[in-house]
Amino acid sequence: MQDTKTVITSSPGVTLGKGHKSVWKRMLQNWELYIFIAPAFFYFLIFSYGPMYGIQIAFKNFIPTMGITGSPWVGFDHFIRFFDSYYFWDLLWNTLSISLYELAIGFPIPIILALAFNEVRNGFFKKMAQTVTYAPHFISVVVMAGMIITFLSPSTGIVVHMIEWLGFSAPDFLTDPRWFKTMYVFSGVWQSAGWGTIIYLAALSGVDPGLHEAAVIDGASRFQRLRHINIPTLIPTMTILLILNIGSLLGVGFEKILLLQNPLNMGSSDVISTFVYRSGLVDAQYSFSTAIGLFNSVINAVLLVVVNQVVRRTSENSLW
Repeated sequence: MQDTKTVITSSPGVTLGKGHKSVWKRMLQNWELYIFIAPAFFYFLIFSYGPMYGIQIAFKNFIPTMGITGSPWVGFDHFIRFFDSYYFWDLLWNTLSISLYELAIGFPIPIILALAFNEVRNGFFKKMAQTVTYAPHFISVVVMAGMIITFLSPSTGIVVHMIEWLGFSAPDFLTDPRWFKTMYVFSGVWQSAGWGTIIYLAALSGVDPGLHEAAVIDGASRFQRLRHINIPTLIPTMTILLILNIGSLLGVGFEKILLLQNPLNMGSSDVISTFVYRSGLVDAQYSFSTAIGLFNSVINAVLLVVVNQVVRRTSENSLW
């Protein structure tokens, strides 16, 4: 005998499972919520997933007059050409070194700032310090690059004049390839460190004051409370942000690098994203640049999955 509780006949020859009916019923009951999420859904569908149709030109010899579907397939020829090129290892090293340098310097500084702000008891000074550190985040990349060039100019740069005033010989920051990565990383830290403290301050605001009161009664110093209460509270947030940062390890943006590049520092400043820009938009090698960009995205996705699994297994076996 057929179970009438799990199968409902809506019309001759058509059966609907109970699960399908309940899903549509819930959607109809909560149609206002689906209208709210519809703009975001269609935004990502059109502007994020729709353009993925064009990824296939990485495996084709794309000819604009023939279109994507009419262009001939070439398989992995563009990837092999990139891997066999003399600049592959230079681009990969520059991208990785800048990313790791930025991660090593830029990741802990917002944590230190958040812990410092959390210990400040003077409300006016705390708000003023937070405002000063937040402000550079709202400066555009173009303006920031102009400020860097102005500050580090050999003739008019205030940083160069200060170094010379102290009796030292100022290096040529803008043209010496050895200084490009340091200039890029520390300018990025200056611009984003204050903004990065917001999420850590939000996590610290959730600390139970009773923990600090009990620690004070037990004789714990401020440093001990910082070490045993505040820092463990930040570990889950730090873990998530670290995973996200490592997932974009090869995703160094090209805007500021492109603005700070010049023929003298090109050897240490050229990264995958700037090479993709020049190959695709300047040299019109659309298929070649798409292949390089796809390689970059796949590596980032693999890194994100691997790091996520490693951190998850580590956290399961720890005392977090």
